Amino acid sequence: MTFKTLNHFNNEYEKILYSDLPNETKGKKYADLMTEMERVYKIPILKDESWEQENRAVIAMYRKISMSRNL
Repeated sequence: MTFKTLNHFNNEYEKILYSDLPNETKGKKYADLMTEMERVYKIPILKDESWEQENRAVIAMYRKISMSRNL
């Protein structure tokens, strides 16, 4: 498995965001993208301030996707 960069996740996010998919489908795709990020970057299940400090760009992208799920 190749390592996926934040650029990859941002590109996937934008594909979903600007697609003509129904909101329900977009929400599912965002959730799948978040799950993939959790696996790749080993994002902790519970909030971990020290991990977030060391991985600011990762958590920012993750939260951006999360907030888009609720639109």
